[in-house]
Amino acid sequence: MTERGITRAVFFDVDFTLIYPGPRFQASGYYDFCARHGIAVDPAAFDRAVADAASGLDSGDDVYDAQLYVDYTKRIIEGMGGRGPAVESTAREIYDEWAACRHFTMYDDVPDVLRTLQASGLKIGLISNSHRCLASFQTHFDLQGLFTVTLSSVEHGYMKPHHSIFEAAMQSAGVTAPEAMMVGDSLTHDVDGARRLGMRGVLVARSGPVPAPPDVPVIQSLRELPALL
Repeated sequence: MTERGITRAVFFDVDFTLIYPGPRFQASGYYDFCARHGIAVDPAAFDRAVADAASGLDSGDDVYDAQLYVDYTKRIIEGMGGRGPAVESTAREIYDEWAACRHFTMYDDVPDVLRTLQASGLKIGLISNSHRCLASFQTHFDLQGLFTVTLSSVEHGYMKPHHSIFEAAMQSAGVTAPEAMMVGDSLTHDVDGARRLGMRGVLVARSGPVPAPPDVPVIQSLRELPALL
């Protein structure tokens, strides 16, 4: 038990929390996408281009819009030096391919931790800003039967950190905010959005410690999560 009460449900972000992209969405993959469309880019500029494009993912109104992600991808291509009318169609192809589970790998700590939490009686769920089919995600990664709730912004209409997507997930799980925890890699979208409703938030920083409010736990592996419940 914590000051907030007993945790009855834990919700997880998906991308970069449970799974990570393979080469298809790294520098070499972007180079190949662009080459097929006749666009010249510099793979060495990829990391900087991704960092520069990231602010564009904050839409302001949190309404899900595929064009937001297409434009984000366009900025990455342009940050790598890509120019021309084919940039739009290349970015849309990359966006469409992001939904395919075969391009992703699950972090090795995920299956055991999810099964342990579920076996302990906790309700677990997914709240994702991706347009990936969450039923296909469960099948592809052999996670069927673990989740009480799966909710993506493409079906809900709003993206994290909008309050309604968290509220809808909690309602489906039959829990209140003090009984719920959100675990994700984004302080803004996952943790802050949940905390504004009174949920607990845990930040996943797999590459190492990152700045966070003093009352927000920061973990590098999901194996650290059970001790926080």
